[in-house]
Amino acid sequence: MCTRILWNTNNHAVLAGRTMDWPESTEPVLTVFPRGLERNGGRLGDTTVVRDNPLLWTSRFGSLVTTVYGAGTADGLNEAGLAAHMLYLDSTDLGPRDPGRPGLQIALWIQYLLDGAQTVQEALDLLDACQLVPVELRGFRASVHVALEDGSGDSAIIEYIEGRRRVHHDRSYTIMTNEPSYEEQLRLLREKVRAVQVLGHDRPSSDVPLPGNVNAVDRFQRAAYFSALLPEPADDRQAVAGILAVTRNASVPFGAPYREGRFRTYNTEYRTVCDLTRKRYFFELSTSPNLLWAEIGRFDLSPGAPVMTLHPEGIDLVGDVSERFTQAPAPF
Repeated sequence: MCTRILWNTNNHAVLAGRTMDWPESTEPVLTVFPRGLERNGGRLGDTTVVRDNPLLWTSRFGSLVTTVYGAGTADGLNEAGLAAHMLYLDSTDLGPRDPGRPGLQIALWIQYLLDGAQTVQEALDLLDACQLVPVELRGFRASVHVALEDGSGDSAIIEYIEGRRRVHHDRSYTIMTNEPSYEEQLRLLREKVRAVQVLGHDRPSSDVPLPGNVNAVDRFQRAAYFSALLPEPADDRQAVAGILAVTRNASVPFGAPYREGRFRTYNTEYRTVCDLTRKRYFFELSTSPNLLWAEIGRFDLSPGAPVMTLHPEGIDLVGDVSERFTQAPAPF
């Protein structure tokens, strides 16, 4: 479930696209948070899930995000040009709780990073200040790993396996799906590349055999293949169209063969693109024919400014919807 694709090799913009694949609506709401918000990492909606030593912080940067079930953040970017994406990883293991460390419920993981960091490296440094705590959302265990990128094109993948944090930090880490762990995903991709070379192909071409199923491994390899073939865009419209084309190719259609057990696969609920050069956020709901976007620079992000939200289900929403956001209470 879910695919993330970073395009940091063109000369026009740094762009990251993702799919959100899930068995039901995550009730996505586009939300603009100003600076200066007081956060409590021990709260999950109206429930306290970290009673001993919850992580408390104040947001340094404003952000434009997509929330999940009104309890956390699944995707988004901040005004400094850092973006973060939460993807499912069934093998996530956060280890035992250490009450001596401030606890952060995992649904607020990327919001904490967007609130406090300008770059990928700053976000990684913030992880040392807290311990992630597992929670459930609507009966689903929030087992996730995270992808980060910034306006320089830097990238990182963060996972917790067997109670230990694993970080893959390099601008070359551009593709990410779900199971297996990222290290294993990279190994499988290397095997695919070697197999293609044995067949006499030195680079992607129309003759290269390409996996076409909807499981995470196949989606990873397809996304890597098509992103490597993206042409240099002439303008920002072509750049966004290019990353969206690859993201759509990695999407899971309705009615695709869902596989029960460890590596489950679900249809794509929505797609997003973060333009970290122009700080625009694009959103495409699978049940809507329209692409919409907002520019974070058009919102008042000063401390004390209102939280602004937009429900993306409206069939009349299309194009730049920055003016369609309305004031709302902060969801967390």
